[in-house]
Amino acid sequence: MFNLPQSILDNPGYFRQLSCRDSLISVYNCPLENKYEDTWSQYNYIVYVKEGRKIWHTNSGSWDLREGSCVLVRKGAVIVEQFFDVTFCLVLFFITDQFISEVLKTKSTPMTGTPKKFGPVIPIENNAGVQSFFQSMMPYFDAPKKPDDSLLELKFRELILTIADNPANEELVSFFSALQSGPQGISLQRVMEDNFCYNLKMEEYARLNARSLSAFKRDFQAHYKTTPGKWLTEKRLHHASHLLTNLGKTVAEAAFESGFENASHFSRAFRQRFGTSPLSMKQKKAI
Repeated sequence: MFNLPQSILDNPGYFRQLSCRDSLISVYNCPLENKYEDTWSQYNYIVYVKEGRKIWHTNSGSWDLREGSCVLVRKGAVIVEQFFDVTFCLVLFFITDQFISEVLKTKSTPMTGTPKKFGPVIPIENNAGVQSFFQSMMPYFDAPKKPDDSLLELKFRELILTIADNPANEELVSFFSALQSGPQGISLQRVMEDNFCYNLKMEEYARLNARSLSAFKRDFQAHYKTTPGKWLTEKRLHHASHLLTNLGKTVAEAAFESGFENASHFSRAFRQRFGTSPLSMKQKKAI
């Protein structure tokens, strides 16, 4: 998997981008290498589709994003599907929990939201304020000199306040409220349940949980009473079994969609756990 914001930061000549502190906004119109690409981000990010189409696949559903779509993608991993027969242009805005909370504290009216379980992708109404913001940012990308950080921070704050002030963004407002109420606004359990089926490294799971690797392993052991490696293998194998027997996935598809590096590694682990090969279990279910 590749880290989407880090990939953009490492290639300033390839991606038009503006950054301030840990926040980053970029115009993204370079195709990924494959039809389906695993990506992850340690930050929440807003996607605004100026042109074209991409599909964000998560373990709880898919979001078909087309021209005019605007969503917040929660920190974690996704599979991005692209279409090589159409041109596309996205604006991606990566923002930290801390920055969101800082901005919301300046609101004259406090944030209120009903606690709920949030999906990995949260829709944002593409109203006149949102459209105006992204249109106003485009000249800065083409300017010969980077805007002053103070100006960029004001613009970044503008977007957060604009979408937070819209009553139509009820789910997003509730999510923002949750960020303010908790020390990290996100639990270790939620991160793991949402991202177990992606082939992330332990260091990457630790970053998603805003912990050092040692602290992540310690907190994981305290919560789950087992190691991250053992828990991930078990969760992935049961998920793969479900994909094979209930959703009709092929062995290769089940391996990929369950976070295994390759089909041969998956088949070995599957046989050790269930005493039969993935193909045999699939065929037995089909009878």
